[in-house]
Amino acid sequence: MSVRVLGLMSGTSADGIDAALLELPGWPGVGSGGKQPVLPEGVPRGRVVEHVFTPFGPELRAAILAAMRNEASTSDLTQLHWWLGEMLAEAALPLAASADLIASHGQTVQHHPRPDGARGWARAATLQLGEAAVIAERTGKPVVADFRPADLAAGGLGAPLVPFADWALFGQPVIRRSIHNLGGISNLTYLPGAEQPGVLAFDTGPGNCLLDEIAGLAGQTCDEGGRLAAAGTVHEETLAAWLAHPELQVPPPKATGREVWTLAHLPQPAELSVPDLAATATAFTAQTVADAYARWITPLGLDEIVVAGGGARNPVLMAALRTALSPIPALTFEEVGWAAHGFTGATREAAAFAFLGYARAQGWTNTLPQATGARRAVSAGKYLLPPPRHEEPA
Repeated sequence: MSVRVLGLMSGTSADGIDAALLELPGWPGVGSGGKQPVLPEGVPRGRVVEHVFTPFGPELRAAILAAMRNEASTSDLTQLHWWLGEMLAEAALPLAASADLIASHGQTVQHHPRPDGARGWARAATLQLGEAAVIAERTGKPVVADFRPADLAAGGLGAPLVPFADWALFGQPVIRRSIHNLGGISNLTYLPGAEQPGVLAFDTGPGNCLLDEIAGLAGQTCDEGGRLAAAGTVHEETLAAWLAHPELQVPPPKATGREVWTLAHLPQPAELSVPDLAATATAFTAQTVADAYARWITPLGLDEIVVAGGGARNPVLMAALRTALSPIPALTFEEVGWAAHGFTGATREAAAFAFLGYARAQGWTNTLPQATGARRAVSAGKYLLPPPRHEEPA
């Protein structure tokens, strides 16, 4: 018997909410007590039957980015938490009637995976906004939300969490592949086969976040089609200075965010035009990805890289990435045929959190300690039952 789970995802690009309705077949090994699933045959396992993207308006996006930049008051954060809850519920409503469960990642506005005295981080902490009670009330469905704290409490980085779903949905015997996300932040999941212990995952550095910030200087939200970068020239001195960033030398497990990857925290370049700055950031992103593979993944054996996220739709970034990664092929979800099952660069993360929510509802552990650095695997996510519905008296 199949089940349908609606995944809601808003990433570090803060451009809107992806809602993906994931249909899963009956899974062997379903039970409670933290048991792991037995992987059915075939890849991908399940299908995304419908996807809806709900964009954020300029005012909401500005409020999210202000919270990320630590420019929001307690009152601002409180309002934003409930505002995002309303937006998540609105994004869920077109598909909620067909869902058995809803899984909401929420919007990360601060992520401090390690204490850092220089930044004033006295302890590990994370904050995802978007009140789940609003989603449950508006949809009448059970909701799993707030996935990261359980791993952080177990000594992990609270990220990356998607690799558990990547393993469950895309792990395949014989093929050694990496699922690579070019969202606001760039991260990878290395799947050396169908066995869970060999899975590795970590953030490689910036994905689109620097490009989005640079596009903002030109009054744009992103470098659409890579046109800004295509019109510019890479400034080699700036590129070399950025590549010396200490975060790039840290071995996995590691996770970062906009708190690290912003122009304000990078060596200030010479007086560059916006196109030259975009070209330099594009080269930087591609090179940091390639360097991460060369250091920590390629020596283990790698057959192919499958790229998801908004960066997969940027032809200039993809061309730079393919050149830097050669001879290992970098393919899109469409090029490997997964789009026929509804899995695309736009649906992958929302579908992944749908699966994490499903695993939480089954009582499985749904994190990988080797990816997050936690002491143990946990069943991440807070499970909220919908409010009971009572008929009004006649």
